Amino acid sequence: MAHSSTNVDRVRHPLCKSDINICQQYDVVIPDYQWPIIYSSEYNISFWGLEKLHPFDSRKWGHIFKFLKEAGFLREDTVVKPMEASEEDLLTVHTQEYLDSLKWSVNVARITEVPPVAFLPNFIVQKRVLRPFRFQTSGTIMAGRLAIERGWAINIGGGFHHCCHDRGAGFCAYADITLSIRFAFESLKNLSKVMIIDLDAHQGNGHERDFMEDPRVYIMDVYNRDIYPHDVEAKRGIALKVELGSYTRDKTYLKLVKLNIDFAVNEFMPDLVVYIAGTDILEHDPLGNLSISPKGIIERDQIVFTKCRSLNIPIFMVTSGGYLPESAKIVADSILNLKNRGLISYDAAERPPARESDGERTNDSLPRKKCHCC
Repeated sequence: MAHSSTNVDRVRHPLCKSDINICQQYDVVIPDYQWPIIYSSEYNISFWGLEKLHPFDSRKWGHIFKFLKEAGFLREDTVVKPMEASEEDLLTVHTQEYLDSLKWSVNVARITEVPPVAFLPNFIVQKRVLRPFRFQTSGTIMAGRLAIERGWAINIGGGFHHCCHDRGAGFCAYADITLSIRFAFESLKNLSKVMIIDLDAHQGNGHERDFMEDPRVYIMDVYNRDIYPHDVEAKRGIALKVELGSYTRDKTYLKLVKLNIDFAVNEFMPDLVVYIAGTDILEHDPLGNLSISPKGIIERDQIVFTKCRSLNIPIFMVTSGGYLPESAKIVADSILNLKNRGLISYDAAERPPARESDGERTNDSLPRKKCHCC
């Protein structure tokens, strides 16, 4: 195991069911002065401009963090920085055959929908494409733990809802949603029911396939029925399905979201909510084909958090899709709105320690574990 030079105390997490071999993210102390917000610069993808062949802003996550820093909300040392998900972590859900398939660049090109990736040596693809995905996946796993521990969490990344245990697609290489829920079920006491609220513009067929036969997981999915992935089989995994027509606008959308969230949460009363907060519902998004305004997205997120926080249900959010340059600013504005309305708070993080001198490193990152997938 390769560690960074930062020293982090490791203890058995107090909420763990037993001493089973659990994910590292449940086995590390998070300082109280850090917000339950997870981000690393390792999230961002760059490989000589080829990433621009896909409409997704492959540096969106860094832009969100930058906006939140400029607003005075976050600092480098007040966010949780995840380690890279290991192959052992990934095998909790993924088949070995699937992970081995990612050693072929042509398969990664298909998943990321960037054809030239097929011609790159796989060691480059692992470093430039899959490694950022593994960091984001780790962030989603950590978000599950932090939500239970602190009431809420946000991963400024993740939400790879088209990937399931044995296949990736739609720019989703690892099933971070499934992994986070599986680790939570295996590792945390008193967790018996989890709800996924998927409000990305696309059907979340990955997690739907993985939890299709699991009554502990209730999936509410609101998506545009006219766009990818049209996965009819996966729809069997949806407990509450809301299919929208293209160009649905704020008034209709927000009414449907609030009505169905109220119904779903009251019916199932989960112990944890996983919120997939894609911004590809934004008007003019090239892939979402809906017509929701920035204000509508902010109100949507507020509806979800208000419902969960009012009932003291732990919730964590992942950012998922969003293919316009302005998406990052909208996500940041929405997070700031949640803070300003008191829907996300953590007293200890409001008073972080003074910054250390520029020449010193703060104890703000988790140790990194090398993934042997490549």
